[in-house]
Amino acid sequence: MSQKAEFHNLAKPDDGLLRELAAGVTTRIFAGEQAMLSVVTIAPNAEGVMHHHPEEQWGVLLEGSAVRFQGGEEIAVKQGDFWRTPGNVPHTMRAGPDGARVLDIFSPPRPEYKKAGKGFGSG
Repeated sequence: MSQKAEFHNLAKPDDGLLRELAAGVTTRIFAGEQAMLSVVTIAPNAEGVMHHHPEEQWGVLLEGSAVRFQGGEEIAVKQGDFWRTPGNVPHTMRAGPDGARVLDIFSPPRPEYKKAGKGFGSG
């Protein structure tokens, strides 16, 4: 069996499973058995919806700037910053004036993100 299907590229807009999370917020999802990657694109000044889920989440700001809302705090983040969000901690993000691109890593994979659709999925 070829391993080529296991390789992806961040620059390919059609790579991964597309999901619209909120107005101006989309993601491409790559699910494995024990972890899941989500490449989130946030339009300038767009903001996600406050939500939480049981899975642990790590995030890395790949491009742009943003404010991370997490656990009742607002934390400005810049390119290269990364963070951990424990399970069930409310969180979201608002992009800066140039937008943002974030790599989120979930463990275990989020079941609601294994199919195309809309929304963040859980409370």
